[in-house]
Amino acid sequence: MIPTLLDRYRRPIEDALRYALRGETRLDEILRYHIGLTDQEGAPTAFLGKLLRPTLTLFTAEELGGRVEDAMSSAVGLELVHGFSLIHDDVQDRDATRRGRPAVWTLWGVPEAINAGDLMYTVAVRSALDAGAEAARILLDATAEMIEGQSIDLAFEQRFVKPDEVLAMVDRKTGALFRCAFELGGCCAGAVAGVQEQLRVIGRNVGRAFQIQDDLLGIWGNGEVTGKPIGSDVRRRKKSYPVALAHARGSDEDRERLERIYAREAMDESDVAWTLALLDRLGVRDEGRDAVRTYANAARESVEAVPFSPEARETLRGLIEYLARREK
Repeated sequence: MIPTLLDRYRRPIEDALRYALRGETRLDEILRYHIGLTDQEGAPTAFLGKLLRPTLTLFTAEELGGRVEDAMSSAVGLELVHGFSLIHDDVQDRDATRRGRPAVWTLWGVPEAINAGDLMYTVAVRSALDAGAEAARILLDATAEMIEGQSIDLAFEQRFVKPDEVLAMVDRKTGALFRCAFELGGCCAGAVAGVQEQLRVIGRNVGRAFQIQDDLLGIWGNGEVTGKPIGSDVRRRKKSYPVALAHARGSDEDRERLERIYAREAMDESDVAWTLALLDRLGVRDEGRDAVRTYANAARESVEAVPFSPEARETLRGLIEYLARREK
């Protein structure tokens, strides 16, 4: 069941996103479509995203004594940075869909998708600046880390990597924006340095748990829920955390065959079946689940070091548990 926290700030965040993306150019229309405010014809739609990161920013700010109104610009900036990264990711990965709808580049072309992503980033920074120079710095630092993480992830296509290398990449590509969500909330509430550090620790562990769970779903997710067949990320030859574990745990023969398969331009079904069987034989799925639990537990433990109310701690722990167990 989706935690009620994800609905607590939904309406004001949606309203703030509409205001931030209120322009009248074609690019503005593309941004509203991508973020989930309209369909491809420009008609309003039911919002599709979870708004997880801005929700964490507003929750953290409010529970540390700040005002939601003061943190909203930061929260919107963060969501728009996340949105711009997804536009560019879809171009780089040639993913044709996003949240069950055509990706921007498939509707408007690659050049215009790049322009749309660039504009969304600009609007994000403008929004963050409304919250002050420190909030903008936090967001810009996180954005730089995220982009570096994406570059590292793309470089992984050229070689096999160790599980620790994947986690280091995850700390940037995924973890940076989760750390940013908590840190922005603390900044808007005037949190002291020690509290900010604990918030970053929570964000780092949430990012790892979230991404590893995402990687598990990319291979073994329920197709009726995720919309993807079993082995989807294997077919894409994505060197995600489970595949890195298999490469590290397998025999020399296993590694050599896995490397040959992933070096091909396309896999046939026998390649997919062998790879899935290897992952099962090596117990990679269970090891991945253990890692998710480890990082989720570490995040929940770190919540105790932040001066939240008992009710807020319980709410945040529940959200972390949901993220670690989600099915899509």
